[in-house]
Amino acid sequence: MDFSFLSDYYMYFIDGIKLTLFISLISVFLGTLFGIVLYAMKKSKFTILKINIFKVLSSAYIEVVRGTPLYLQIMIVYYGADQIFNLDMPAIASGILAISLNSAAYVSELIRAGIEAVDKGQLEAARSLGMNYSKAMFLVIIPQAIKNILPAIGNEFIAVIKESSMASTIGVAELMYAANKVTGRIFRSFEPLIISAICYFVLTYTLGRVIKYIERRMNTDALCK
Repeated sequence: MDFSFLSDYYMYFIDGIKLTLFISLISVFLGTLFGIVLYAMKKSKFTILKINIFKVLSSAYIEVVRGTPLYLQIMIVYYGADQIFNLDMPAIASGILAISLNSAAYVSELIRAGIEAVDKGQLEAARSLGMNYSKAMFLVIIPQAIKNILPAIGNEFIAVIKESSMASTIGVAELMYAANKVTGRIFRSFEPLIISAICYFVLTYTLGRVIKYIERRMNTDALCK
Protein backbone atom coordinates (compact mmCIF):
# COMPACT_ATOMS: atom_id res chain seq x y z
CA MET A 1 0.00 0.00 0.00
CA ASP A 2 1.14 3.52 -0.81
CA PHE A 3 -0.13 6.46 1.25
CA SER A 4 2.30 9.03 -0.10
CA PHE A 5 -0.62 10.78 -1.82
CA LEU A 6 -1.72 12.17 1.56
CA SER A 7 0.91 14.90 1.46
CA ASP A 8 -0.83 16.36 -1.59
CA TYR A 9 -4.47 15.45 -0.93
CA TYR A 10 -4.93 15.47 2.86
CA MET A 11 -6.99 18.69 2.66
CA TYR A 12 -9.63 16.81 0.66
CA PHE A 13 -10.20 14.54 3.65
CA ILE A 14 -10.10 17.39 6.19
CA ASP A 15 -12.70 19.35 4.20
CA GLY A 16 -14.75 16.16 3.89
CA ILE A 17 -14.65 15.64 7.67
CA LYS A 18 -15.78 19.22 8.27
CA LEU A 19 -18.71 18.88 5.89
CA THR A 20 -19.63 15.45 7.29
CA LEU A 21 -19.81 16.88 10.81
CA PHE A 22 -21.78 19.90 9.60
CA ILE A 23 -24.33 17.77 7.74
CA SER A 24 -24.66 15.38 10.68
CA LEU A 25 -25.07 18.10 13.31
CA ILE A 26 -27.70 20.03 11.34
CA SER A 27 -29.53 16.84 10.37
CA VAL A 28 -29.74 15.57 13.96
CA PHE A 29 -30.90 18.99 15.18
CA LEU A 30 -33.64 19.21 12.54
CA GLY A 31 -34.43 15.52 12.95
CA THR A 32 -34.95 16.05 16.68
CA LEU A 33 -37.33 18.96 16.02
CA PHE A 34 -39.27 16.94 13.44
CA GLY A 35 -39.21 13.93 15.77
CA ILE A 36 -40.81 15.97 18.55
CA VAL A 37 -43.53 17.04 16.12
CA LEU A 38 -44.12 13.43 15.06
CA TYR A 39 -44.39 12.31 18.68
CA ALA A 40 -46.83 15.15 19.44
CA MET A 41 -48.90 14.12 16.41
CA LYS A 42 -49.08 10.53 17.67
CA LYS A 43 -50.33 11.78 21.05
CA SER A 44 -52.84 14.20 19.52
CA LYS A 45 -56.52 13.75 20.42
CA PHE A 46 -57.77 15.34 17.18
CA THR A 47 -60.20 12.96 15.45
CA ILE A 48 -62.39 13.00 12.35
CA LEU A 49 -65.05 10.30 12.04
CA LYS A 50 -63.46 8.59 15.07
CA ILE A 51 -60.10 8.45 13.27
CA ASN A 52 -57.10 10.16 14.82
CA ILE A 53 -55.79 11.72 11.62
CA PHE A 54 -52.51 13.02 13.05
CA LYS A 55 -51.73 9.68 14.68
CA VAL A 56 -52.41 7.81 11.43
CA LEU A 57 -50.27 10.21 9.39
CA SER A 58 -47.34 10.18 11.81
CA SER A 59 -47.45 6.39 12.21
CA ALA A 60 -47.59 5.94 8.42
CA TYR A 61 -44.68 8.34 7.94
CA ILE A 62 -42.54 6.53 10.51
CA GLU A 63 -43.25 3.13 8.99
CA VAL A 64 -42.52 4.30 5.43
CA VAL A 65 -39.29 6.06 6.35
CA ARG A 66 -38.02 3.16 8.47
CA GLY A 67 -39.03 0.69 5.77
CA THR A 68 -37.20 2.32 2.85
CA PRO A 69 -33.45 2.89 2.25
CA LEU A 70 -31.92 6.29 3.03
CA TYR A 71 -30.33 6.25 -0.44
CA LEU A 72 -33.79 6.13 -2.01
CA GLN A 73 -35.05 8.92 0.25
CA ILE A 74 -32.13 11.17 -0.71
CA MET A 75 -32.84 10.58 -4.39
CA ILE A 76 -36.57 11.28 -3.95
CA VAL A 77 -35.87 14.58 -2.16
CA TYR A 78 -33.15 15.62 -4.61
CA TYR A 79 -35.12 14.97 -7.79
CA GLY A 80 -38.59 15.48 -6.34
CA ALA A 81 -37.84 19.02 -5.17
CA ASP A 82 -37.36 20.05 -8.79
CA GLN A 83 -39.98 17.92 -10.52
CA ILE A 84 -42.80 18.29 -8.00
CA PHE A 85 -42.18 21.64 -6.30
CA ASN A 86 -40.08 23.29 -9.02
CA LEU A 87 -37.36 24.08 -6.46
CA ASP A 88 -33.73 24.27 -7.55
CA MET A 89 -32.46 22.91 -4.25
CA PRO A 90 -28.67 22.61 -3.84
CA ALA A 91 -27.34 19.09 -3.35
CA ILE A 92 -26.20 19.77 0.22
CA ALA A 93 -29.64 21.13 1.18
CA SER A 94 -31.31 18.08 -0.35
CA GLY A 95 -28.96 15.78 1.53
CA ILE A 96 -29.54 17.52 4.86
CA LEU A 97 -33.32 17.55 4.36
CA ALA A 98 -33.47 13.87 3.43
CA ILE A 99 -31.23 12.78 6.32
CA SER A 100 -33.20 15.01 8.73
CA LEU A 101 -36.52 13.52 7.64
CA ASN A 102 -35.06 10.05 8.00
CA SER A 103 -33.62 10.79 11.43
CA ALA A 104 -36.95 12.26 12.60
CA ALA A 105 -38.66 8.87 12.32
CA TYR A 106 -36.08 7.27 14.60
CA VAL A 107 -35.88 10.19 17.04
CA SER A 108 -39.66 10.10 17.42
CA GLU A 109 -39.42 6.49 18.58
CA LEU A 110 -36.51 7.38 20.89
CA ILE A 111 -38.63 10.08 22.51
CA ARG A 112 -41.55 7.69 22.88
CA ALA A 113 -39.35 5.03 24.47
CA GLY A 114 -37.70 7.55 26.78
CA ILE A 115 -41.01 8.89 28.04
CA GLU A 116 -42.55 5.44 28.43
CA ALA A 117 -39.51 4.38 30.49
CA VAL A 118 -40.58 6.81 33.23
CA ASP A 119 -42.66 5.05 35.87
CA LYS A 120 -46.37 5.61 35.22
CA GLY A 121 -46.83 6.29 38.90
CA GLN A 122 -45.04 9.59 38.39
CA LEU A 123 -47.81 10.81 36.09
CA GLU A 124 -50.51 9.52 38.40
CA ALA A 125 -48.89 11.28 41.36
CA ALA A 126 -48.68 14.55 39.44
CA ARG A 127 -52.31 14.30 38.38
CA SER A 128 -53.35 13.58 41.98
CA LEU A 129 -51.71 16.87 42.97
CA GLY A 130 -54.06 18.71 40.64
CA MET A 131 -51.85 19.05 37.54
CA ASN A 132 -53.46 18.62 34.14
CA TYR A 133 -51.91 16.20 31.65
CA SER A 134 -49.83 18.81 29.79
CA LYS A 135 -48.43 20.37 32.97
CA ALA A 136 -47.60 16.96 34.44
CA MET A 137 -45.77 15.98 31.26
CA PHE A 138 -43.67 19.16 31.06
CA LEU A 139 -42.88 19.49 34.76
CA VAL A 140 -42.61 15.87 35.90
CA ILE A 141 -42.30 13.31 33.08
CA ILE A 142 -40.17 15.02 30.45
CA PRO A 143 -37.41 16.17 32.86
CA GLN A 144 -37.00 12.55 33.97
CA ALA A 145 -37.20 11.24 30.41
CA ILE A 146 -34.42 13.53 29.20
CA LYS A 147 -31.72 11.40 30.83
CA ASN A 148 -32.97 8.46 28.76
CA ILE A 149 -33.44 10.43 25.55
CA LEU A 150 -30.21 12.46 25.34
CA PRO A 151 -27.77 9.49 25.20
CA ALA A 152 -30.01 7.85 22.59
CA ILE A 153 -29.98 11.03 20.47
CA GLY A 154 -26.20 11.07 20.85
CA ASN A 155 -26.09 7.56 19.42
CA GLU A 156 -28.38 8.75 16.61
CA PHE A 157 -25.80 11.46 15.88
CA ILE A 158 -23.14 8.76 15.50
CA ALA A 159 -25.42 6.79 13.16
CA VAL A 160 -26.09 9.90 11.07
CA ILE A 161 -22.35 10.53 10.69
CA LYS A 162 -22.07 7.14 8.98
CA GLU A 163 -25.30 7.53 7.02
CA SER A 164 -24.23 10.95 5.71
CA SER A 165 -21.91 9.10 3.34
CA MET A 166 -25.01 8.50 1.20
CA ALA A 167 -25.07 12.22 0.39
CA SER A 168 -22.02 11.68 -1.82
CA THR A 169 -24.31 10.03 -4.36
CA ILE A 170 -25.80 13.44 -5.24
CA GLY A 171 -22.46 15.25 -5.27
CA VAL A 172 -22.20 16.50 -1.68
CA ALA A 173 -18.47 16.87 -0.95
CA GLU A 174 -18.42 15.01 2.37
CA LEU A 175 -15.88 12.38 3.41
CA MET A 176 -16.81 9.60 0.98
CA TYR A 177 -17.00 12.09 -1.87
CA ALA A 178 -13.49 13.23 -0.95
CA ALA A 179 -12.25 9.62 -1.07
CA ASN A 180 -13.80 9.13 -4.49
CA LYS A 181 -12.32 12.38 -5.74
CA VAL A 182 -8.83 11.40 -4.57
CA THR A 183 -9.31 8.00 -6.19
CA GLY A 184 -9.98 9.75 -9.49
CA ARG A 185 -6.79 11.76 -9.13
CA ILE A 186 -4.36 9.00 -8.13
CA PHE A 187 -6.09 6.06 -9.87
CA ARG A 188 -5.95 3.95 -6.70
CA SER A 189 -9.10 3.02 -4.77
CA PHE A 190 -8.04 1.02 -1.75
CA GLU A 191 -5.85 3.54 0.09
CA PRO A 192 -8.33 6.48 -0.04
CA LEU A 193 -11.04 4.15 1.26
CA ILE A 194 -8.79 3.08 4.15
CA ILE A 195 -8.18 6.73 5.05
CA SER A 196 -11.93 7.38 4.97
CA ALA A 197 -12.55 4.34 7.18
CA ILE A 198 -9.99 5.61 9.71
CA CYS A 199 -11.59 9.07 9.70
CA TYR A 200 -15.09 7.65 10.26
CA PHE A 201 -13.81 5.40 13.04
CA VAL A 202 -12.02 8.25 14.83
CA LEU A 203 -15.14 10.44 14.62
CA THR A 204 -17.58 7.79 15.82
CA TYR A 205 -15.27 6.34 18.47
CA THR A 206 -14.52 9.77 19.94
CA LEU A 207 -18.17 10.77 20.00
CA GLY A 208 -19.09 7.41 21.48
CA ARG A 209 -16.68 7.98 24.39
CA VAL A 210 -18.05 11.50 24.92
CA ILE A 211 -21.61 10.17 25.02
CA LYS A 212 -20.62 7.45 27.50
CA TYR A 213 -19.01 10.08 29.71
CA ILE A 214 -22.09 12.30 29.62
CA GLU A 215 -24.32 9.30 30.34
CA ARG A 216 -22.22 8.34 33.38
CA ARG A 217 -22.31 11.91 34.66
CA MET A 218 -26.09 12.05 34.27
CA ASN A 219 -26.48 8.76 36.13
CA THR A 220 -24.10 9.93 38.88
CA ASP A 221 -25.99 13.22 39.27
CA ALA A 222 -29.29 11.32 39.45
CA LEU A 223 -27.92 9.06 42.22
CA CYS A 224 -26.61 12.06 44.18
CA LYS A 225 -30.06 13.59 44.12
